[in-house]
Amino acid sequence: MTDWVAILKEQTATGDQMGREVPQMLANPDISEAQVKTLFSALEKQAEFVEKLRMALEKFGHDFSIIKAAERLEERYADLAASVAEKLKAMRR
Repeated sequence: MTDWVAILKEQTATGDQMGREVPQMLANPDISEAQVKTLFSALEKQAEFVEKLRMALEKFGHDFSIIKAAERLEERYADLAASVAEKLKAMRR
């Protein structure tokens, strides 16, 4: 049986790490447009995975607090992806 809560904890730790690393990467003046695109794609995939994880948690009737944690993680990835998209937009000007 899949331990959805353990997966959420693991993903939350990864999200925390990305929350620290992404701003540092974007602040690097030597980052290339290709690197920014790759980062955006990775964050989009992570957001999609967390969305599926949230839906699985809902389907299997986990507590509201667990669902809420998954929603917050989903929002974190969406916010990170948005900041990367802004960087990409700025690079193209």
